[in-house]
Amino acid sequence: MLRWVVIFLLVALVASVFGFFGVASAAVGIAKLIFFIAVVGFVISLVLHLLSLRRP
Repeated sequence: MLRWVVIFLLVALVASVFGFFGVASAAVGIAKLIFFIAVVGFVISLVLHLLSLRRP
């Protein structure tokens, strides 16, 4: 999932170099959204893993 974040950030970088600022801002917005989804998924996974360790 984080691979997609890097891809969208690279698209934003290339688009901004060539002057397509609308495309660049959209790509950055998508990258931010995917990054936060990945972080939330990681936190949920971490909490579930820690809860499963407490059971004997």
